[in-house]
Amino acid sequence: MIKNIALAEHHVALGAKMVPFAGFNMPVQYSGINDEHETVRTAVGVFDVSHMGEFILKGEKAMDLIQKISSNDVSKLYDGKIQYAYIPNETGGIVDDFLTYRIDAQTYLLVVNASNIEKDWKWISNYNDYDVEMQDISDKTSLFAVQGPKAAEALEGLTDIELAKMEYYTFKKGTFAGVDNVLISATGYTGAGGFEIYVANENAKKIWDAIFQAGEAYGIKPIGLGARDTLRLEMGFCLYGNDIDENTSPFAAGLGWVTKFTNDFVNSDNLKAEKENGGSQKLVGFEMLERGIPRHDYEIVDAEGNKIGRVTSGTQSPTLKKSIGLGYVDKAFSKEGTDIYISIRNQTVKAVVKKPPFVK
Repeated sequence: MIKNIALAEHHVALGAKMVPFAGFNMPVQYSGINDEHETVRTAVGVFDVSHMGEFILKGEKAMDLIQKISSNDVSKLYDGKIQYAYIPNETGGIVDDFLTYRIDAQTYLLVVNASNIEKDWKWISNYNDYDVEMQDISDKTSLFAVQGPKAAEALEGLTDIELAKMEYYTFKKGTFAGVDNVLISATGYTGAGGFEIYVANENAKKIWDAIFQAGEAYGIKPIGLGARDTLRLEMGFCLYGNDIDENTSPFAAGLGWVTKFTNDFVNSDNLKAEKENGGSQKLVGFEMLERGIPRHDYEIVDAEGNKIGRVTSGTQSPTLKKSIGLGYVDKAFSKEGTDIYISIRNQTVKAVVKKPPFVK
């Protein structure tokens, strides 16, 4: 059964092409991916990403529970600070990647991927030996990502929060477009700057309309999941289900930087051993040197045609006007500047390993 986000009918009225994504009916594009991509890179666009999951964890030992299931060190957070991490499984893979928002010492908001809401909830509940009160507010919460270099300017008249001064990976709560208790954060998945606005479903339409009114002078447009994918790929950001999953080593995926062994967490001993031994593969970025679009699961081969890895994400970059991708390769081929080949419809197409972000 496909779920609808609160503003699904409004997106249809705006001319969005709707597709099923992660169990939700979602807008994939409006005016076209290239146009929407360009809008976010140069001006300001709004993604309705209300399919994402939100859990509130409350109690004296809320931090202890998150420390148990998170790869990162939650004790480093302070009120208003956000942390990126992954949830390790017991077999060396990744349950999900997620964000932790510290509201206060006993209250945290976890933001998880839409496709994993049920799985993550069960996983975290399973480790809740700490009497932590857990609330799944996903179905009651709408989330708008207002992204682009003009985002702060476009939104500043709607709130008394000084958006332009907000630091990356922080959040504030306040009045926004006349609605109280709106949570505004600055994390971003596009590399173009901007803000995420968390609001109760009943206020979603009011806030959406206010954002578009305020942004009209800045050329604001609604943006679909298609451009979200091309924008995140230009930055080399991972997408769960494509680039990381239950079978992915976090070290191969380049997530060592959010793996902190300052305390014990699920599977931390095995991960520590893996870090010391080093894995056989590595997630790399690459640019195509010849024509062809790399797609998920295409084989990556060497000059002799031997398989050395696979593509996890690929697209034609609207900014660079060339194809780019992410994929796992044997470590010997992971150095920047190394020639690799993508197997596209029985042809080997030349590419070169390039460290993301592809677009500065």
